[in-house]
Amino acid sequence: MQFEALLADISTRLLNLPPEAVDQEITDALQRLTEHLGVDRGSTTTVDPSNGMLRTTHSWAREGTAAVPFGLGEADLPWARTQIRVGTPVIFSRPEELPTEAAADLATLGRVGIQSGAVLPLSAGGRLIGTVHFSTVTTEVHWPEAIVHRLRLIGEIFASVLLRRESEVELRRALAQVQALTERLAAENTYLREDALDPALRGDIVGESKALQGVLVRVGQVAPTDATVLILGETGVGKELVAKAIHERSARREATFVRVNCAALPATLIESELFGHEKGAFTGATARKLGRFELADGGTIFLDEIGELPLDLQAKLLRVLQDGQLERLGSHLVHQVNARVIAATNRNLEAAIGEGTFRADLYYRLAVFPIEVPPLRARKEDIPLIVWYFLAQFRGTLGKSIDQVPPAAMDRLMAYDWPGNIRELRNVIERATIISRGTTLLLDDVFDVTHAASSLPAPSAAGPNTRTLAEVERTYIVEMLEACGWRIRGRGQAAERLGLHPSTLYSRMQKLGIERPS
Repeated sequence: MQFEALLADISTRLLNLPPEAVDQEITDALQRLTEHLGVDRGSTTTVDPSNGMLRTTHSWAREGTAAVPFGLGEADLPWARTQIRVGTPVIFSRPEELPTEAAADLATLGRVGIQSGAVLPLSAGGRLIGTVHFSTVTTEVHWPEAIVHRLRLIGEIFASVLLRRESEVELRRALAQVQALTERLAAENTYLREDALDPALRGDIVGESKALQGVLVRVGQVAPTDATVLILGETGVGKELVAKAIHERSARREATFVRVNCAALPATLIESELFGHEKGAFTGATARKLGRFELADGGTIFLDEIGELPLDLQAKLLRVLQDGQLERLGSHLVHQVNARVIAATNRNLEAAIGEGTFRADLYYRLAVFPIEVPPLRARKEDIPLIVWYFLAQFRGTLGKSIDQVPPAAMDRLMAYDWPGNIRELRNVIERATIISRGTTLLLDDVFDVTHAASSLPAPSAAGPNTRTLAEVERTYIVEMLEACGWRIRGRGQAAERLGLHPSTLYSRMQKLGIERPS
């Protein structure tokens, strides 16, 4: 009766256990059964699907008794495994009771020190899960049929619990995967929706100049690989279009292309944007958020203005580049990502290393394959093609059809040095399209194209203008700031009219020593 009461109590305790409590309850049950049966140790094993070995999962042994071997394969217990596989228990009071065909089994029993034993299959749903077994190392134990019958019941209880735990763990894993996929799809949709709203990002690389063709050759060389690329060039030259061209010519073209402007994000938010955060990681973090690296998993992430990345985040980025591992803010769990990194900058990173604002090890990781994009003034022969490309684009977005560009207007566009590069040219053509009343493009002084071009000293008979590019750029920026009343942000103000991001314009002003008059 005591054994029946013990079985009933064990069965009750194992009923409806959460997965995380199963291991401890089974170990406790093995201890109670082993002590009640008067044997030295009790264990459960499960079948490892990768190699068919019986792996010990739970075990309890009396003090002074060696632990149960971790794994026993088909070659160790061939006869016993055959019996267990068909649902027959293996019971013996001493090894000599086993049949002659169990010679290999006898050798194993002698090696691991088993004197008496009872091995019962754990089966559920017609599937062999493993075994539960009890054994002694020095004494003989007799196994009455009634005890064996009750041990079969224990085997069924353990099998049911382990199978239920396995199913629940699989269900939780599946639900977690579904939730993660749902979160990623939602984040991707949000990102792609925002991306699609920026008309400056639609389009392709336009031009036939030798300088541009050299860039395209480099793109074709590196695109099929997974090498990290560093794109160099002034603001507005189209570094992102080059990055997209690399992505679209790679094996990752069907996955997401994710862009991050490191200069446009506040330092307090950029870590969360790159690596994500958990709910409650900081004030305002009301839900878990996937970072841009996780969105780009399997695809490409483009880190624009990489030179503006804070030093502490440079170390974390280096870890992602080295081993593909990241941690979300508020979590110590490591997530593995496989994203190709393309970075871009208009800064001299080697100079930044000397100034202590950029890590040398990160620079060498990024600059595996550098590509330098020429400024628009170095490929002026491409300007007519780019102008017509923008006019075709604005035909759809602005609903205005321009089919004529007067030679004088094109000459003025060709004569200008475009410190804001293609971005500035695009803004000028868009504004000119808006004010043009017919089908002919009109350039107006309000766009400062004529003024900016005429403000440059004319070449003298002795030779070309000797002013440096920095002097020309400084003059133009100051004139634009003065025209806007030194207002930088906002529609129609200096940053927009120059085709620059406000933070980039602030950096340019600081670099050129431009300050608002008191």
